[in-house]
Amino acid sequence: MDTTTRFWHGVLGATLVATIGNEQFRHDFFDVGHAATVAFFGYRGHQVNRFAKPAGVPDARAVQFDHVSLNLPDEAELLALRQRLLDDGCEVTEVIDHGLMRSIYFTDPNGIALEASWWANDPTGQALAPDAARYSDPDPVLAAREIMYYPQSG
Repeated sequence: MDTTTRFWHGVLGATLVATIGNEQFRHDFFDVGHAATVAFFGYRGHQVNRFAKPAGVPDARAVQFDHVSLNLPDEAELLALRQRLLDDGCEVTEVIDHGLMRSIYFTDPNGIALEASWWANDPTGQALAPDAARYSDPDPVLAAREIMYYPQSG
């Protein structure tokens, strides 16, 4: 948890907002913006097997989750974070241009795959618009098609 706290608070800049715990575990919460937090458990006296799974790479060990993407306000912040990661000895990708966004990929000390991005054309907070370029999957899953083409009214 010490390494996790130093990385998430010190390198990523996610403010440590709460800690709880007892003799079996500790649980720390970090602010990742827009009233959202990411939380980590540390179990006292219990060893776990760690592994790292890069973002977007299939792995039979990690079926429930691929990676967390953290939003940054602009390209300067993305480049500054990339430099902080390099300065901290983290392996991090070059900036990847996805068209809609620019991203870097890295892992935290626990092996959790992370992405940090800034939206070159920010779709968050915009109304549903199925014909917009931001919906570029040519064959979305049924649930996404239902949401895009048959939205529920309030």
